[in-house]
Amino acid sequence: MEKKPAAEKFSTKVVKSGKMWEFFIYFYHPGIMAEINLFGSYECAADAKGRVMMPSALKKQIEKLLRKGFVIKQSIFSKSLEMYPVDSWNRLAGEVNRLNKFVKKNMDFIRMFNYGVRSVELDSSARFLIPKDLLDFAGIRKDVVLVAAQDRIEIWDKRAYDKFIRENSARFEKLAEDVMGGVSQDGPDAGK
Repeated sequence: MEKKPAAEKFSTKVVKSGKMWEFFIYFYHPGIMAEINLFGSYECAADAKGRVMMPSALKKQIEKLLRKGFVIKQSIFSKSLEMYPVDSWNRLAGEVNRLNKFVKKNMDFIRMFNYGVRSVELDSSARFLIPKDLLDFAGIRKDVVLVAAQDRIEIWDKRAYDKFIRENSARFEKLAEDVMGGVSQDGPDAGK
């Protein structure tokens, strides 16, 4: 059997979802899913105006993305913020935009998903401004942790981040097995 180049390799997964058991097909393609792979966590500080200096190690990772800017928003599952490069944000927003807007729960989700979303750019000193309402949402006062999470940067108040890590460290082994146990390099659940 002739081996296909990575660009032609797709894996599909069909899952059941929702009350009416709608079927969705997820496509996995190594070059599409992981265009950006930011990594590392960095401690820094917010000044009185909410400006944060981008650490140089993280700035090096995002240099090619600086020209287009970023989008910052509230996280859904934690009291933190998420900063997306514009291209990553556009892909995510495109997924959300596919929701049927004649379904009330979809419209409620879209409104909440977009609540507080702002455009962000780094200034000449590699600083970015976090708007006050977003600082308040995340409880950020001064000490900040920037966590590079593949296609986005999570922005946490240091105390909240340390607490999250402490509370979740013990269950990470089980979580890793549950989430990644069936995933191989050829796509989701390829080893099952």
